[in-house]
Amino acid sequence: MSPISQTAPHMDQGERRRRLVRRHHLATPADDVVRVAGDLVGLHATDPVSIFLAARARTTALTPATLERALYEERKLLKILAMRRTMFVIPTILLPIVQAASSDAIAANERRRLAKVLEDQGITDDGDAWITQVGATAVAALKALGEATASQLVATDPELARPLRLAAGKSYEAKVSAGTRLLIVLAAEGHIVRGRPRGSWISTQYQWSPMETWVGPIERLPAPEARAELVRRWLRASGPATEDDVKWWTGWTLGQARAALSAVDATPVDLGEGAGGYVLPDDVEPEPAVEGPVRLLPALDPTAMGWRHREWYVGPHKARLFDSYGNIGPTVWCDGRIVGGWAQRGDGRIATALLEDIGTEDAAAVEGEAARLEEWLGDVRFVPRFRTPLERDLSA
Repeated sequence: MSPISQTAPHMDQGERRRRLVRRHHLATPADDVVRVAGDLVGLHATDPVSIFLAARARTTALTPATLERALYEERKLLKILAMRRTMFVIPTILLPIVQAASSDAIAANERRRLAKVLEDQGITDDGDAWITQVGATAVAALKALGEATASQLVATDPELARPLRLAAGKSYEAKVSAGTRLLIVLAAEGHIVRGRPRGSWISTQYQWSPMETWVGPIERLPAPEARAELVRRWLRASGPATEDDVKWWTGWTLGQARAALSAVDATPVDLGEGAGGYVLPDDVEPEPAVEGPVRLLPALDPTAMGWRHREWYVGPHKARLFDSYGNIGPTVWCDGRIVGGWAQRGDGRIATALLEDIGTEDAAAVEGEAARLEEWLGDVRFVPRFRTPLERDLSA
């Protein structure tokens, strides 16, 4: 890649925020949740609540049933372990790209880890062969069942029920079945898929289904081609971004990130204060002026977690809004930047806290958004999977 030069186009924080507001559907919500997931190149799905609240903030007239229909009936959206070994909801049409660009490498790593555990604990002398053989039997059983929970599938084969001891001697030591770990490998390889949850839309337990019967076989793409297409789509949504941002968001090696940027002819831009970033070659013109409205975004929102370097939209509020592992909590946004946080209390009320003065009119808009979110949630009560200091304070 070419170094950042003095002649590179300049894109200050205001420009970046205008792009964020418009391209992440914060200024003007879309009428199609599949479009939203595609334009953002995925919605974070580690916490089920985040999927629905992130989609609601960007989509007109969205209900939980609308998103459930796209996920489980129309199957235009799909849950997949992808970038940074994180769960995402992506449009099904992006599956071949994301699989080859991210999930295949995760699958290879998960397979190696499980094979070593199986061998170290004396279950088999050849962990990779065990995974292939027992995995094929598990997929066949799942096809016969149509769908099944992990426990139901484990019950079909004694090999799947073999106990594993993970992280022995550590504070987080766990005992699980071999089948539980095998399902992660099979899903990452694209053989099975996480389907409808058991219970309501906020449930973290779900059924497994064969990928082949859920959406059909995955088209297999060359990894370099897929990485280039993924970074092209991501830069369209989130550029300008630094090389470090690209490496972090994708979970790739630095060499892979640089190769993908080169493949799309990414253009260097000056982000100020000595920092350089990249945009697509046809995306160097300034973003038109746009109002940055107030929005309440959930924990692990794809915008809030969209870049490694976040000072330009987080400001001085990191300590209150993130946990010790780098997970962000629920946030209040105004004009393309974070200005506070929010939480749901036990009685269902949405409590907000502004961390800076945004003026009387915008502060009133925050309260209006909180009231609308309360109404939308109705009787649903939830706690974010990862607690942050401000969210804990507000929910008390």
